[in-house]
Amino acid sequence: MTEQNTRMHEPVTLVERDGRVAILTLNRPDSLNALNTELMRALPGEIRKLAEDDSIGCVVVTGAGRAFCAGGDVRAMNKASEARVEGTEKRRTTHEARVRWLRRSVEATRILFEMPKPAIAMINGACAGAGLAFAGACDFRIASDQAKFVPSLVVNGMPGDYGGTWFWTHILGTAKARQLYLDDRRRSAEEALAFGLVDRVVEHEALRDEVMALARRVASFPPSGVGYLRENLTAALSETLETYLDRESLNMMLARNALVEARKAKE
Repeated sequence: MTEQNTRMHEPVTLVERDGRVAILTLNRPDSLNALNTELMRALPGEIRKLAEDDSIGCVVVTGAGRAFCAGGDVRAMNKASEARVEGTEKRRTTHEARVRWLRRSVEATRILFEMPKPAIAMINGACAGAGLAFAGACDFRIASDQAKFVPSLVVNGMPGDYGGTWFWTHILGTAKARQLYLDDRRRSAEEALAFGLVDRVVEHEALRDEVMALARRVASFPPSGVGYLRENLTAALSETLETYLDRESLNMMLARNALVEARKAKE
């Protein structure tokens, strides 16, 4: 069996455990971990399993090989578009069905953003398109000094998906998010740090050690407090202060109750 055929039979996602830390790796290195149909189908379920696993306290997202995620698989999308134009689609679908398919797929970043445990983007290389959205869905973004960043949307006639424009508008503010996407310029790791796309840039060889040190630390915190805190932070994006204070007070008492129960269980 050739190396290419072996690669075709490898899973498109890999999950590694390190204590209470789970490392989710997008595993299409030959395509810079671009999102094809198989990977788009797999990610929501994989992330949901990690989100619901109480033995996991932190999720690290990264890519295999020399890229984090190059966005959508443009070659596959162009091929599908050509088939639609030529009327040679193997399976014809309606516009509504395609919208439903995409909406199910993009649940991956919503689950990542809203799950009751922190997520860290370990950005090891190229980060573009939907890859930028996955980075934005994480709580921390640590980049290799070899990483490159580019929205890669308007240049391809695309407005974006996976919530990227929503995440980055909230992270950067309206003006800078518009500059990010409408300019569509490529940024080095240091330029990305100055712009606000990442929290830290480290030497490529030290990336995993830096990320795992942070991941182990946040994974060690009481999970009830982390979960309710993340719920508060998400709610703060849309709720009025009065409604938010109601939620905050409830979650504070629930977290304290959970601590009491955890201590009782140890006795």
